[in-house]
Amino acid sequence: MASLELFDLFLLFLGGLLAGIINTLAGNGSAITLSLLFFFGLSAHAANATNRVGVFLQTIVAVLSLRKNEQTKKLFWEGAWFLIPSFIGSVLGAVVAIDIDEHILTITIGVLMLLILASMFFSPKRWAAATSDKKKKTPLNFVLFFALGFYAGFVQMGMGLIFLSIMILVAQYSLKDANIIKQFLVLALVAPAFFVFAFSGQIDWVLGLAIAPGQMLGAFIASRYLLQNDAAQVWIRYLLMVILIIAAVKLLGIWDWAVQVFVA
Repeated sequence: MASLELFDLFLLFLGGLLAGIINTLAGNGSAITLSLLFFFGLSAHAANATNRVGVFLQTIVAVLSLRKNEQTKKLFWEGAWFLIPSFIGSVLGAVVAIDIDEHILTITIGVLMLLILASMFFSPKRWAAATSDKKKKTPLNFVLFFALGFYAGFVQMGMGLIFLSIMILVAQYSLKDANIIKQFLVLALVAPAFFVFAFSGQIDWVLGLAIAPGQMLGAFIASRYLLQNDAAQVWIRYLLMVILIIAAVKLLGIWDWAVQVFVA
C-alpha cells in the first residue's frame, strides 16, 4: 500500500479530474491515471487493477448525473439492446486465451485510431449530424457490438473511442446521444471487471481511493453540464480529435521515433 503526502493527493486528484472529464466526453482518460499509478511505483498488473476503482466509481457518477428526461430514458432502453452482444463479447474476451503478438495488436489499434480520425476530417457532417431514424437493431450492429465487447474484455484501451465511432458512423446516432448511451453501456462492462480485480488482491486501495474522487468530480461536471449541452458538442468533437492524434502517435511509436531522431 502506498503512503501519500498532501502534494501526492493533489496530483492524484488533478489527474483523476482530467481523466474523469475525458473518459465521460470521449475516452482514453486512463492514459493519465495509469501514468500516475506507474509514477507512484505500481507494476503494470497492479496499476491495471487499481485503475478500475476510479473507472468504476466515475461511471456510476456519470450515469447518476445525467439529466433525466424523455430522451435520456429513450436512449437508455435503446442502449439496453446494445448491451446484450457487448456483454456476451466481454465475458468471452475475458475468459478466452488470445495468442496474439502484442506489437501487432498495438499497431492495429493505432491504425484504427487513425482511421477514426480520418473519418472526422473527411466526414465532418456525419459526426455533427442528428440521430437518424435508421433501424438500430440490425445483425450488423449486433456483430459489431459483440466484437466491441470482446475487445473490451481482454484489451479495453480506447474502447470509448471505438464505441463512439460505431454509434455515429454505423448506427447513425448523434455524438450527444451516442455519448449518453455510452455511459450506461460502459458501466455494465466495467462493473464485472472491477469486482474480479477487487477480489484478486491486486488493487492498491490507498492509491485507488485517492485518485477516484477527482475522476468522480470530473464525471459529474461532464455529465451534468457538458454532455447534453448542444453548444459543447463542437468542443467535444475537437477533444476527440486531439485524443485520437495523441493515442495514434503513442501506439504507432511515432513519439519514440521522434525522440530518438531529434533528441539523441
